[in-house]
Amino acid sequence: MSPEAATRAAEATARGWALRALRAFGLFWWDFLVGDTPEVTVAALVILGMVAGLVHWVSSTAAWAVLPVLVAATLTTTVLRGRRVS
Repeated sequence: MSPEAATRAAEATARGWALRALRAFGLFWWDFLVGDTPEVTVAALVILGMVAGLVHWVSSTAAWAVLPVLVAATLTTTVLRGRRVS
């Protein structure tokens, strides 16, 4: 095998390893954040978007008041839903 071919093979192996590592990292975060209940992830993103909108267009005081209410409502809904399923 020529030195150029060996270099290309080593680079291809390194790229393959990097892609596998990146894919594994992405799958870890997907499983960690979405897991068994993707609706909680969606609710968290919606809540963050709503709070960001309130901070931007209304006031940060309104965002601080609404955030705990939305989080409590989401948690209550998911717990009640989980009790019904079990």
